[in-house]
Amino acid sequence: MDYYEAVGRRKAATARARLYPSGAGVITINDRPSGEYFVREVDQSEIAAPLQAVSAASNFTVTVHVNGGGMTGQADAVKLAIARALIKADPDLRPILRKGGFLTRDARVKERKKPGLKRARKAPQYTKR
Repeated sequence: MDYYEAVGRRKAATARARLYPSGAGVITINDRPSGEYFVREVDQSEIAAPLQAVSAASNFTVTVHVNGGGMTGQADAVKLAIARALIKADPDLRPILRKGGFLTRDARVKERKKPGLKRARKAPQYTKR
């Protein structure tokens, strides 16, 4: 097998990660270096966290295609995709990744707008007169 592939989702973002075993520890997102795509330091450390948790940061070259959502949602989707791909590469890593919380899909999504309200739950201001 040339690579291990997995999908991660968060809010409206979807990420497809590929882990190449003969790698140099480079993470590429949408054909750009990860530091260039995710400019916030928090997002950069978050996407590398699953690899660091299993001490495999230098063992894999990672390419990711991500679309939809905002930057934080995309970063979380990439993190989940990388963690899932690591399990396909080595199933023995599951307990470590599970304990670190990398395999739990965050199911919180934007609630739909209801009729007669301004947003999902915000009602128009009540006027007495």
